[in-house]
Amino acid sequence: MAEPRHTTQERITDGDGVAVESALVGEDLALSYPSVDETIVDCARLDIPAESVTALVGPNGSGKSTLLKALSNHLEPAEGTVTIHGEDLDSFDQKELARELGVLSQENDSLGSISVENLVYHGRYPHRGFFEGVSEDDHSAVERAIELAGIEQIRDAELGQLSGGQKQLAWIAMVLAQDTDVLLLDEPTTFLDVHHQFRVLETIRQLNEEKGVTVAVILHDIAQAARFADYLIAMCDGELYDWGPPEEVVTEQLLADVFGVEATVQHEPELQVLPRRALPDR
Repeated sequence: MAEPRHTTQERITDGDGVAVESALVGEDLALSYPSVDETIVDCARLDIPAESVTALVGPNGSGKSTLLKALSNHLEPAEGTVTIHGEDLDSFDQKELARELGVLSQENDSLGSISVENLVYHGRYPHRGFFEGVSEDDHSAVERAIELAGIEQIRDAELGQLSGGQKQLAWIAMVLAQDTDVLLLDEPTTFLDVHHQFRVLETIRQLNEEKGVTVAVILHDIAQAARFADYLIAMCDGELYDWGPPEEVVTEQLLADVFGVEATVQHEPELQVLPRRALPDR
């Protein structure tokens, strides 16, 4: 695979060509799991621009979730470092990091008997002392999260009674209630119908635009990612294929190399991806 075109911090610029600060940075990363000898992800440099939405895209097994685990301090790199706002992730204790970084993984605990509202209140734990009760700030954050996620009608329901899509929205609300400056989401639209997929993505965009929240989100649908994200990170075989604004990253060559599909990319009136056929296995 060719070297990625864009990999360094110097590549991050706004529309006026001014350098954009990175909220999260991974440098010289080699990621693997204790049960696996081989390196799963190998990345010289990765930036998540501050106050922007960045989507990680790529086929299954390309290393997206592994990379997100390293960025969220759920996987210690075999080599390299990850920093948030210039500080090493290892310099924070668990509660301190949870005030800086909200994470929604695919591996949520099974809490069938808890109500949706109580689950969302769990998102406030980083902001409370051990003996402190619920504050007005906690109430406000929970109400805003429930409203943003669109789950007012199921707030009193038990998690175990909900469909997969409703559970996902409840977990998303919990992470929103955490009220962090940086948010990492691993496939948050899984199990959701098209209406709720757009609801989640519009919520992410609203958080970013109104509160300047930095978001890194794994998405399977590259067309959705191109529409909602400011930047794309394209992964293939554990390596960074390319990254940058969608209009630069989403090309017919990328769709062939990364996703194994022949497709047409149109830029007018907006960026569109029109798949034609699956390419033969390489």
